[in-house]
Amino acid sequence: MITMDPKNTPQPQFHGYLLGAVGPRPIAFASTISANGQPNLAPFSFYNVFSSNPPIAIFSPARSGRTGITKHTHDNVKEVPEVVLNVVNYSMVQQVSLASSPYAKGVDEFDKAGFTKIKSALVKPFRVAEAPVTLECKVNQVIELGTGGGAGNLIVCEVLLIHIKEEVLNAEGKIDQQKIDLVARMGGNWYCRASGDALFEIEKPLTTLGVGIDAMPKNIRNSHVLSANNLGQLGNIEHLPTQEEIALFKKEQNLVFSSEEDKHRYAKTLLDVNKVCEAWKILLG
Repeated sequence: MITMDPKNTPQPQFHGYLLGAVGPRPIAFASTISANGQPNLAPFSFYNVFSSNPPIAIFSPARSGRTGITKHTHDNVKEVPEVVLNVVNYSMVQQVSLASSPYAKGVDEFDKAGFTKIKSALVKPFRVAEAPVTLECKVNQVIELGTGGGAGNLIVCEVLLIHIKEEVLNAEGKIDQQKIDLVARMGGNWYCRASGDALFEIEKPLTTLGVGIDAMPKNIRNSHVLSANNLGQLGNIEHLPTQEEIALFKKEQNLVFSSEEDKHRYAKTLLDVNKVCEAWKILLG
């Protein structure tokens, strides 16, 4: 394992390692406007939401690593403390990348990247018509972290309105993660697409208390067949099956295993389809 101290590592190199390690990162496609009414549109991957009450999003247009100068987005929100955060999906990602080009101040990235302006309801910056979701925000605070190349500038935004295209909703009126087809930034030139087989569900333990990995018998905890994710699944169950339940399951299934390893392999196939209780019955039988 290599270890780096940011004080002794060239900034571009350290920046590259950070972006390669911390991802995928959502993209804030930020629409701002200058005091004299010039629109600006630019993507930033130092971004996330941090509260829903009040609804707060934060993104960071960092200073140029080469020149140390601030981004037009940063300058604009200090003049007009409002921003629209446009959600980026796969159908628009190439245009979003084009909008990240270092155009001169005053150049309209809506035009350069071929996006359609929509007038916002509560703020001056325009919304992107092509975005599946747009957040109209006021800027509560700008936290400038430094003056050197790569220094971040945290734009703390309060969401005033959210606009959602109906085409990305499911029958229950919730955002369908397959339909919205989000993309995110990785390191270097890499992006990732959150759709298809890349998506999977894990039930949240919001009110449950799992038995934990520490409560497992040592032969299960130290299994050469079960993965760390499998152990996490097993540890998330609230109660282990009783001996009566195990005996009934074995009788119904009529299963015989030639070795402990075979038993673990079968349990793994059950865990792969999220049959956690059944896997426990195999492992403890």
